[in-house]
Parts: sequence; C-alpha cells; structure tokens
Amino acid sequence: MSITEATTGRWSRKIADTILGACNGQGENEYVLERWAYVPGMLLMAMARAGVQLAEPEYLSFMTRHMDSFIGEDGSIRSYTLEEYNLDQINQGKNLFRLYQQTGETRYAEAAHLLAAQLIGHPRTSEGGFWHKKVYPFQMWLDGLYMASPFLAEYGKVFQRPELIDEAAHQLLLVERRTRDPRTGLLYHGWDESREQEWADSSTGLSSHFWSRAMGWYAMAVVDCLEHFPVTHPQRGTIIGIFQRMCGALAEVQDAKTGLWYQVLDQAGRKGNYLEASGSCMFVYAMAKGLRLRYLEPSFKDVMLQGYEGILAHLTSEDEQGVHLHKICHGAGLSKDRNGSYDYYVSEAMVSDAAMGVAPFLLASLEVEGYRDSL
Repeated sequence: MSITEATTGRWSRKIADTILGACNGQGENEYVLERWAYVPGMLLMAMARAGVQLAEPEYLSFMTRHMDSFIGEDGSIRSYTLEEYNLDQINQGKNLFRLYQQTGETRYAEAAHLLAAQLIGHPRTSEGGFWHKKVYPFQMWLDGLYMASPFLAEYGKVFQRPELIDEAAHQLLLVERRTRDPRTGLLYHGWDESREQEWADSSTGLSSHFWSRAMGWYAMAVVDCLEHFPVTHPQRGTIIGIFQRMCGALAEVQDAKTGLWYQVLDQAGRKGNYLEASGSCMFVYAMAKGLRLRYLEPSFKDVMLQGYEGILAHLTSEDEQGVHLHKICHGAGLSKDRNGSYDYYVSEAMVSDAAMGVAPFLLASLEVEGYRDSL
C-alpha cells in the first residue's frame, strides 16, 4: 500500500461506523461505555469530532447519548468522586465543552466546574505538578498530562480563567523537564519525587523505560492544549519548541521498515518487543495535528504519513463487521506489581479492537484527513 493509497480514503468514516455497529445497546460489545472513565471518554470525543468533521449527526448523538447517561440536571456526575483525586477521571469531561456550547444547558457547565474544582485543589509535588492519583503520592505520569491538561486549557478559555491555561502550560513543561532523557530526547513513563516507589530510580526518581503509549499520551496532550492557548501566551512558543524536539526524537526510533513504533521505544529487535498500535496511532495523530496547525516543520510530513501507512498496512484488517485494529497493549502502569521493567512492559496482554487503540486510530485518521484537506 502506497502513502497515497493510505491517505486517500475516509478511514475515519469506516472506523466510526464500526464503533456504531459494535455499540448496539446489547452490552456495548468491545467498547465498554457504562462507566465514567478515561478510555470511554476518549472514544466519545473521537466520535464527536468525527460527527463534526464528516457532517454526520449520528456520531455526535452517540457522544451526547452516553454523556447524558452520566450528567444529572444539577451537573452532578454519576460514579465520579472528586475526593478520589484521580487525573484519569477528568478526561471524559472534555466532552462537556461541546455539549455546553451546542445546547447552552447549565448542567454541562456545572459538571465542568466540578471537574475543574478537583484540579484546582488537586494534590501536587513541591513544584506544583499534579499527582497522577491520590493513591500514587508525589508521582507524575505522562498519562496524566493528557487526562487533565487539555481539559484545563479549554476550561480556561471557555470560562475566561487564563490562570488555568497558565496551569496547563506549567504541567506540560514541568513533566517534560523532569522525565526527558538528554541522550535520546525520549520521555520516561513516570517520575516519583519522593523516590520511594520500587519502580523509581533511587537518585532520579525516574522509571526505567520509554513506553510508547506514555509518550503518545504526552504528545496528544501538547497539541490538544496548544489549540486553546492564545498566540500571545508566554509559554506557547516554548511548548511548540519542545514538541518539535520530541517529535524529532520519535522520528529517530521509528521503525524504518514499517513506519511504526515499538512498545518499548528504544529497544527495537529485543526479544519480546513488538510494534504497538495505540502509541503509533497517538504519534500519528499528534504529528498530523501539529503539521495542520503548523506547530511542526513540514519535514515531519513523511514521518507522519509513513506511520499512518504502517498502521493501515500492518495493524489493520477489515471484514463484514468493519475495521479491526490489532496489537494494542491492553494496559500498563507503575505500582508495586507493575515494576516498569522491560519484561513488565512486553508481558502485558496484547489485544485487538480495544477502545484504547481504536479511539486514537479514529483520531489519527481524522487528523490525517484534515491535514490532507488543508493542503
């Protein structure tokens, strides 16, 4: 499959239709949407963006229907607890802004205010970095930057709270400074300021490896935050600069044969490592959006398109049920029983058609198509 063939079709529509077909009200099949959580929230956001970009009301109503099953008339959120202080619980709230702006219903604004209140009072490191969760004290994970920072930046824009856009910038810059490896330019998955965790280096507090999806979360966080920053924001240029520098580091570890990225980014060829779908989709999404909005230099076009072509050629299949995405890491984290070792990352289950990969695949397809249409 050539780059041209990989980018001429509307894969986004095929993916969105597959999601609708799977979510037929009979247990929701692979895409579990009965709880307020970060992966369903990302899937809903991807479907809403598809609805706008493809002018398909059914995709938008899919998001609205599921969100409305959680949001009470007073703005309360079913199954959400502020005092859990869990950054993952913020991500689904990104859908509230579209609903509020489309309907004007105050319940959506009240729900957004509730989530913002969590972040304003969220536990922090000594430099003001959000703990990933209350139960993970003094730990910053790259995952958390995607969960919370774009929400905070958009909230600041919509509700005229510029200090919260400043906060989003602070989080992005702090975690990059703390986790970046100066030799490779890649970012470690997590950092423990207290240096107490078993997975943390005793001198730096850093985890041991560069996990693909962790860097994918951060890459998406950067482009999604920047979209809400005013052009006069004093950290905007710096953040764009570190994004381009990071994409350069990712280009160095892109697999030359397939255009994809490995589960453990800098360990190509090591036993057990594999070309992983969710991280690859996240990198393509971030680069395509960065190119469309001119955060990246045009030289990254080939890196992005080769990545997208690789996803379609090596990780995707189609049948009567629709589009399928394979080689998705089911999940990974850092804790006592998840020690951040190489063997740990390559031992986590590899699955097909999980929303963890399908949502970034849809987002990446929308951005590749949007970039193509903007040329």
